[in-house]
Amino acid sequence: MILIAGSVDVDPDRRAEALEAGKPHMVGTRAQKGCVTYVWSADPLIEGRIMVYEHWETEADLALHFQGEHYLNMRNTIAGFGLRAADVSKFRIDHQEPVYDPQGVPRADFFTA
Repeated sequence: MILIAGSVDVDPDRRAEALEAGKPHMVGTRAQKGCVTYVWSADPLIEGRIMVYEHWETEADLALHFQGEHYLNMRNTIAGFGLRAADVSKFRIDHQEPVYDPQGVPRADFFTA
């Protein structure tokens, strides 16, 4: 499993417009093989900040995405709205489990075998 998380800063006056323009690329990406989640959304506390969250099944699926039209179009679209900064990282995950244990208690530790 691959997660991508981070932020992209654009002109605060154009953030809503940037996200609206990016919707077709988000829709196209969500239809790609291996895309579990693909969300670009406004940070409600930092003007101009767009939060990025992606979940891909495999590295190969992500590699295909990076070579495809939806990635290139999204990158170019967002850049056209006064790109100021970007800080986005990828994470390879080898274990996952629920936040809440069977008793409904949130756990920071990994409690399943």
